Amino acid sequence: MNLNNVFESNYKKLGFLVLNQETVEAINSDEYKAYIKVLYLPEDYQVTIDFKQYQTKSPSLFFINSNQYLQINKEGKKQGYFMYYNRDFYCVQIHDAEVACDGLLFNNIFEMPMTTLPDQEVLFIEGIFNQIQEEFVSPDSSQEEMIRTYLKQLIIKATRIWKIQQLGVLNEEPSKEMDFFRDFSRLVEIHFRTKHTVADYADILGVAPKTLSNKFNRLELTQPNDIIKDRIILEAKRLLGYSSLSVKEIAYQLGYEDPAYFNRLFTNKVGDTPSNFKKKYLQGKNVQLE
Repeated sequence: MNLNNVFESNYKKLGFLVLNQETVEAINSDEYKAYIKVLYLPEDYQVTIDFKQYQTKSPSLFFINSNQYLQINKEGKKQGYFMYYNRDFYCVQIHDAEVACDGLLFNNIFEMPMTTLPDQEVLFIEGIFNQIQEEFVSPDSSQEEMIRTYLKQLIIKATRIWKIQQLGVLNEEPSKEMDFFRDFSRLVEIHFRTKHTVADYADILGVAPKTLSNKFNRLELTQPNDIIKDRIILEAKRLLGYSSLSVKEIAYQLGYEDPAYFNRLFTNKVGDTPSNFKKKYLQGKNVQLE
């Protein structure tokens, strides 16, 4: 691993890795867990992000937040890249801006971290990664600003592509409506441990619960109640799979004073009890390690 591909100054940090057996092992460990991550993967790569598997059929970008779990399961034949950075390096805009560190690519109601690149954009994206790599070959006083500029270009371009691929009819909505859905998504991310009902979020957004649900209904989006519960279940899975907390402790941490109620909610949503999920997940991890 080339450890020189790291910029670090005044709490700000960004690193750049070319994918190979050694770097993939490091990425699959906890070494980069705390960072925001960007992956460029050509075809025939397979990754798992938060219990979902993704297979690349053509060059793709993955934007992974610091609270998500990443595993590269299979490498393709062509070169891939991995970039990681902290919020001090790039989080200069207001939190709900589309291209900020909590923007659409990292936090959206679709829980979709993958952006498949159209053929005409591949050279542009590869060019950005090559330029960032060049900055580590001959750094100078403007290195930090140059890398940040390339990173911002990458995020803006990927956000545009992601919106076309994922938002469908939402793209035709006025920007005020788009902001409303973004606000809801952001609020769920902030409050899901303590606020579990549609009424809780409607109250913060200053609308009636029925109005909130109707906005999602009109565009045939996943219902707000399901989005809230899915976020709670995702966190429960993370804690079951990656922490030593008991089911009861996880229930309390997610705001449920009655562990039996939490058990029922999880079982209804997942089709398995929390205990069984944990057992099966740990068995699966051990099989992969052998």
